[in-house]
Amino acid sequence: MTLCIGLMSGTSADGMDACLVEITPDKVTMVDALCIDYPDEVSDFFKALAISETLSAELIMDADRLIAQYGVQAVVTLLEKNALSAADITAVGSHGHTLRHRPQPDGFSWQIGDPSWLAEYTGITCVADFRRRDIAAGGEGAPLVPAFHQVAMQAHQPCGVLNIGGIANLTLVNPDPNKTLGFDTGPGNALMDEYCRAMTGCSCDAGGSSAARGVVISDLLEEWLQHPYFSEEPPKSTGRELFNLKELSIPAECSPDDVLATLAELTATSITDAIKRFAPELKELYVCGGGVNNNHLMERIRAKLSEVKVQSTEAVGIHPDWMEAMAFAWLGWRTINHLSGNLPAVTGAQGERILGGIYPAGAGENNQK
Repeated sequence: MTLCIGLMSGTSADGMDACLVEITPDKVTMVDALCIDYPDEVSDFFKALAISETLSAELIMDADRLIAQYGVQAVVTLLEKNALSAADITAVGSHGHTLRHRPQPDGFSWQIGDPSWLAEYTGITCVADFRRRDIAAGGEGAPLVPAFHQVAMQAHQPCGVLNIGGIANLTLVNPDPNKTLGFDTGPGNALMDEYCRAMTGCSCDAGGSSAARGVVISDLLEEWLQHPYFSEEPPKSTGRELFNLKELSIPAECSPDDVLATLAELTATSITDAIKRFAPELKELYVCGGGVNNNHLMERIRAKLSEVKVQSTEAVGIHPDWMEAMAFAWLGWRTINHLSGNLPAVTGAQGERILGGIYPAGAGENNQK
């Protein structure tokens, strides 16, 4: 039995997800999972970093260490909860937290969360920095999770897997991995959450209740949908650098409920337009990520995809909160075993590559929280 742990801090910056999985060459089974929530001030700090135009080296390194400390806390808590020791775990696969992501050409991607700190204070070999090898090979470096979807959803192919985090990404899983398509569709929860924080002080529009009361501002929606990213061909990826409130023009006189309704419609329309364009025959769509809890958003997606069965990944036995953390446990296992982790058809890389850097645990096991 091979046990690995995956760590994920997404663009929503709400907490550190940790997932304990059992892995065989053809199957990944979740054993347990948890999330260490970020305090409001920490969440706000990470969100501000994502769209800040200037950052000091000291601030970046503080954030790098802070993300790693939350990762250590999550791993240690997960081990204690399951009566396991560091020796029981083959590797920790850590996505880290994305500080910057620039697509090709001349692309780069920067995930913080010091993997040396993780290896030192968990006593477990850590695999991290997954994206940059794919970028060096000419790829986007993202999304990487479609390679995992290819394995996790093998009994349900062909199908679509939609992750609605801060940014939304879509995988169109095909029985032939060379024909699987995956890309970021554009904004997920990020714009709605950012607007809620600015206008109400709340972290999100819980359940989409405010958006459901509002009326879509058609002219504003049409303006936003003209963003050139939406018409680009895959492979493509994006981030908070491109989709944030500073990039949108929102008249001050607009009702907050109407703005939220329009932002939700932007997310729903950009997702469903991509599906209609690249998978017009799609019959089944499985949704994961925080957006699955936004009832209004899910209703809008279903209304726009009337011929598609849209449901949570829980329908296939994968809790929607843990899909990405599971994926990075699996990617870490792939790296440790000298196996590739990317799908060139998705990222645009010149070929399959072994991803990430390996940070051995070594002899010391400090195991401090």
